[in-house]
Amino acid sequence: MAGKIETGDLANEVVPAGARMNRGALTMAYWSLCSAMFYIFLSAALAVGYGAVNALIGMALSIPVFALINAAFVRFSIRTGLSATLLSRRLFGDRGASLATLLLFVTAMYYAVFEGSVLAVAASKVFPALDYGTACLIIAAYSAPLVIGSVQRFLDKLNAILLPVYAIGLVLLVALTGQRYGWSLRWLDVGAAHASAGGWWYCFVAYMGNWILAMITMDFARFGKPADMRYHALFSFGVPFYLVAFAVNGVVGIFLVGTVDLVHVTETAVVDASLAVLGAGIGLPFLWATQTRINTANYYVSTLNMGAFAQTAFGLRWPKWAWAGIVGVVVLVLMRSTDIFGYMLIALNYQAIFITAWVGVALAYILRARANHDDPHPGAGSHAGALPAWLAASAAGLVVSQLQAPVGSFAVPLSIGLAFAFECMIARREASARMAAARDA
Repeated sequence: MAGKIETGDLANEVVPAGARMNRGALTMAYWSLCSAMFYIFLSAALAVGYGAVNALIGMALSIPVFALINAAFVRFSIRTGLSATLLSRRLFGDRGASLATLLLFVTAMYYAVFEGSVLAVAASKVFPALDYGTACLIIAAYSAPLVIGSVQRFLDKLNAILLPVYAIGLVLLVALTGQRYGWSLRWLDVGAAHASAGGWWYCFVAYMGNWILAMITMDFARFGKPADMRYHALFSFGVPFYLVAFAVNGVVGIFLVGTVDLVHVTETAVVDASLAVLGAGIGLPFLWATQTRINTANYYVSTLNMGAFAQTAFGLRWPKWAWAGIVGVVVLVLMRSTDIFGYMLIALNYQAIFITAWVGVALAYILRARANHDDPHPGAGSHAGALPAWLAASAAGLVVSQLQAPVGSFAVPLSIGLAFAFECMIARREASARMAAARDA
């Protein structure tokens, strides 16, 4: 079993007791997700579009909601050792699970593209002789091999080394920005001209686009020890994580925009501000540390789930290093594409509907399994009604997303709500049918 742990991270197997991680190591591995530049960019963009106060409200509401729902996924994964792929197989059968796994690894790759592109832009600005395309090649070339080591043996140690660089860099970024441009509360006035009474709702919905974290949570939490379940549910994957990922990064993003007076918030504007404030000598190492930390998680999730998808859909059982190489090549191609940021954000909006619907179905199943003390075995048959519930809720969300605001803003929350309700209704109907069949027998 040790060999499997090292090479495959048990992509299609339940994590056994011997492969579980110490609480500190698992926390460090998962908290690599905190340093995503995407969170800084998202809060800044929302502040400009809807007002800083609305962005802060949307952010604040997201933290307890994410922590509460993901706590159910954390406890379930630790109890069962199941990943998002294995749970999807239980819910939807092999074909449905293939679709869920496809969404997971493609979305993780998109985030890898975003974070890698941010670093490539920064590197090409600091070193003018280094063109953007070459910078992309270098970043993809060193990022892909990092995930060949297992999550239990390598990723936690790498992120422990990079954590101080990220933390110190973030503190310096705020301190030097205030020193250079002056300390004031004018950053709270960012986007005030566009603020509206309901702007907080649009910001809250925008954060719901990050529900891919529920699936990623399962892929990491399944390595936790049952004795540490409460700790992981409350700390590693709970409110403290989202306070750092959403609130700390989010406030820094809005502070930068408001203090440095960035009129237009683009994907590279925050990078420009960071380099201007920190200077190339500190700014580039800071950006490298943040992007390398988050991309260890992005590449890990992409590699693991691409392999699981290929095995389920096509029967391919290639080694982990092969999938890591393929992920690296795909990410490189996308990083060098024209207007990748624009295309990526559009794709993520649509994928968010399918992912939140998945969360709704999975959450209903997990809560019901816990109430019935019926944690599934991975070899059990699929739950026949779950796939129609997922697809119907996703279809409804896609239809609503095409409508004008404010109706269109309800697409994502409608998807998760309908998926949850459909799954409960179908499961209840199946239970009644089984009871009736038992009586007839």
